[in-house]
Amino acid sequence: MSTLQRQLLLRVADQGVFRPIWTERIGEEWRRNAARLWQIPPEKLAAQWHAMNQRFPDAMEADTGPYEVGLRYSDPKDFHVIAAGLARRARCGLQRPPAVQVATWNLKDFNRSELRRQGLDVYSPDQLLAGWWQAESSLLEVAVQAVAADSVALGHAPEPLSATLQRERLYRLERLLTETPSIVVLL
Repeated sequence: MSTLQRQLLLRVADQGVFRPIWTERIGEEWRRNAARLWQIPPEKLAAQWHAMNQRFPDAMEADTGPYEVGLRYSDPKDFHVIAAGLARRARCGLQRPPAVQVATWNLKDFNRSELRRQGLDVYSPDQLLAGWWQAESSLLEVAVQAVAADSVALGHAPEPLSATLQRERLYRLERLLTETPSIVVLL
């Protein structure tokens, strides 16, 4: 997930639309991949990881190993991600367990049937953001509008928000932002 998408999702979480969860292993993978893909210095990524944990102190999930037992159809390298969601749901209690959704671009690595049997689901960031926009656009509007400034801060040339969202593969969200409301004549 790119820096722009991560920043957008965290701003949406600030609005209370969802509660993020992660593990130290997820953080290690994110820092390793971000350093490799975008040549971000490891110390900068460590500082960002620390800031994320300060910003969302309840996001860290530990002791997820027991929840990997019994998983078999998803990519074994991603069992720990599923286990994080299962551990959080279990910690929340049985009264009203929250909906747990995995946000990833690697949808093929997660077997939907297996996740549904566990009470989880998987979506791309674009699917999640578009769904949240349709449910409560007012909560997302400020977060989404800040993406253009984030892009410039990361060194991109100023461009229309729709172009940035397209570059970030947030096609559904971009379409929802640019849709013109229908005009209906009432008789």
